[in-house]
Amino acid sequence: MSSIPNESLDDDDLLANLDLPSPPKKLALPDSAAEGSSSNSTTVQQQQPKINKGNCILVNPKQRGNPLLKSIQNVPWEYDDIVPDYVVGTTGCILYISLRYHNLNPDYIHGRLKQLGKMYELRVLLAQVDIPEPHNALKHLTRICLLADLTLMLAWNAEEAGRIVETYKLFENKPPDLIMERAEQYPYQKLVSALTNIKPINKTDAMTLIQNYGTLANMINSSEEKLSLCAGLGPRKAKKLHKTFNENFLR
Repeated sequence: MSSIPNESLDDDDLLANLDLPSPPKKLALPDSAAEGSSSNSTTVQQQQPKINKGNCILVNPKQRGNPLLKSIQNVPWEYDDIVPDYVVGTTGCILYISLRYHNLNPDYIHGRLKQLGKMYELRVLLAQVDIPEPHNALKHLTRICLLADLTLMLAWNAEEAGRIVETYKLFENKPPDLIMERAEQYPYQKLVSALTNIKPINKTDAMTLIQNYGTLANMINSSEEKLSLCAGLGPRKAKKLHKTFNENFLR
């Protein structure tokens, strides 16, 4: 099995190798030339990304036989003439590659990106880790993703890869706050959250401090020695806590 070349390319070299085209532009035809110009219209239309407005995943026919398709069970899918491997929404697409194949064909992903250009807003590179030492391959793909505006997703088997493709489609219209961290509603919960941001204070330590002192003001005014007397806290945590309480706020 061949491996990725060892020579290190700087970002300019990688960007030149990608040679990404500019976003496709719509050509405006004069009214007099509108009729009898179906060939030109077809050419322009082929440059536009395939938009999936339905509930199914569009699959490139080249992915026929990919085992990950067996794991897409909660969303319908169908083959279609598309540039990426999968279209998972009106603005989202996925390119798939296994690391074993990437090691054998390191230029393959560059060719796919040239075809894709700058179509789609959400562009995912789904890499299946199927080699024992993936670090060099992942480093190479990560640099490409940074330059080509791709989100790198990793799967360790075909089943996991299929679930990732399926999840992108399932969450296509979900609001972003669905996966965002929710703010604590009650004062003591906010205090616990604030205290646990001080390493190495854990949730149990925070609850012990609240039970012993009642308020944050009492904790701040307490000495390091008294803080260390709290059950489970100890000198090391008390020192860190006292130091944090007495640090100046950053401007």
